[in-house]
Amino acid sequence: MADAASRLTALAQDLLGVPLPVRIRAWDGSEAGPPGAPVLVVRHRRALRRLLWKPGELGLARAWVAGELDADGDLYALLARIAALLWERGGDQRPVRPVRDPRLRAAARELVRLGGPWPPPPPPTEEIRGRTGRTHTRRRDRQAVSHHYDVGNDFYALVLGPSMVYSCACFTEGATLEQAQRAKLDLVCRKLALKEGDRLLDVGCGWGSMALHAAREYGATVVGVTLSTEQAAYARKRIAEEGLADRIEIRVQDYRDVRDGPYDAISSIGMAEHVGTERYQEYADDLYALLRPGGRLLNHQIARRPERDESAYRLDPFIDAYVFPDGELAPLGRTTSALERAGFEVRDTEALREHYALTLRHWVARLEAHWPEAVRLTSPGRARVWRLYMAAAALAFERHQIGVNQILAVRTGPDGHSGLPLRPRVWNETPADGS
Repeated sequence: MADAASRLTALAQDLLGVPLPVRIRAWDGSEAGPPGAPVLVVRHRRALRRLLWKPGELGLARAWVAGELDADGDLYALLARIAALLWERGGDQRPVRPVRDPRLRAAARELVRLGGPWPPPPPPTEEIRGRTGRTHTRRRDRQAVSHHYDVGNDFYALVLGPSMVYSCACFTEGATLEQAQRAKLDLVCRKLALKEGDRLLDVGCGWGSMALHAAREYGATVVGVTLSTEQAAYARKRIAEEGLADRIEIRVQDYRDVRDGPYDAISSIGMAEHVGTERYQEYADDLYALLRPGGRLLNHQIARRPERDESAYRLDPFIDAYVFPDGELAPLGRTTSALERAGFEVRDTEALREHYALTLRHWVARLEAHWPEAVRLTSPGRARVWRLYMAAAALAFERHQIGVNQILAVRTGPDGHSGLPLRPRVWNETPADGS
């Protein structure tokens, strides 16, 4: 097994048909690849067995979560080189095709020799398993939400910071993460034109930050719904500590089971990604029915770029197995079309793509700065899932592979009255903090 790094480098170049743009450091201490390039560390040959039995992204992800693959130095630089190699050559975002010649068989034999002929290692325990039946039933959605969110409020507080807002912030020059998250919450409230006594439904309320801001700063009466018991307990504690229990109710409830409308406004911030394509029209119809005539919806949602052939779209295997089980991203046009079919008038769409990249970089920095504590609060594998997921997502936003948008929609009255001002985006002129 001498000089495993050189053998791995030659193997990768044979399979990909191009020079490898990263250095490899292997389990035997050897290194190979371009001098000064980002370093991919292969800590154990077991990583190669994972790739033999599960080629592609899921095999790589399992090796990363298990600690068999790692980055030495700047993770963003390493991921950028790998992304450019696999997904972005010539502007094509699909993986490159391996070289199809007799070298493939020789490469496969070499991979077996390097990785060993033993059976595949079991997936890391952080991978969700045992999913059965149709996606996006109430039971399966509860399982998916619990997998992602019920991993410990202390862990989320470490990553997200005091705001406990798990969605894209809105930055201005020099703003801290806390200031940018407050600005986002305030922007949502102003777009919804909240005022004293308004009833707000916060769908996917998380740890209660939006509900608290709307009640404290705008005098709204808020119902927040979440499927996460840990989120609900944390939100109720915050609400009690601020003395706002008379204005805010937090429920562990599926949005499909909310029946106490009408509401004056609905906020859905980072929740619609969990709904699923087959349920999205139902989601739009349900929210429309819960609003009074003249009521507003603010839908804040990550969007993917549309495929030329939408039938070719597949869930990302790493995200589906480790991060957001059953989560699906829709193109912006599909979302607005569903809202319009439900009866909404879409009045404004604002793209915040660059803001989410900045938000994610802040979260990664917090995670890396508190790494031993993050591992203690969850597990080494879970912390590694989050580091990889957030860093890769930051690059995806920066490179316009995905985006995030706020859509303001209104349920107009019978006479077509929207209640919106004639001048668009007046909400950008009067932030609550006076800045």
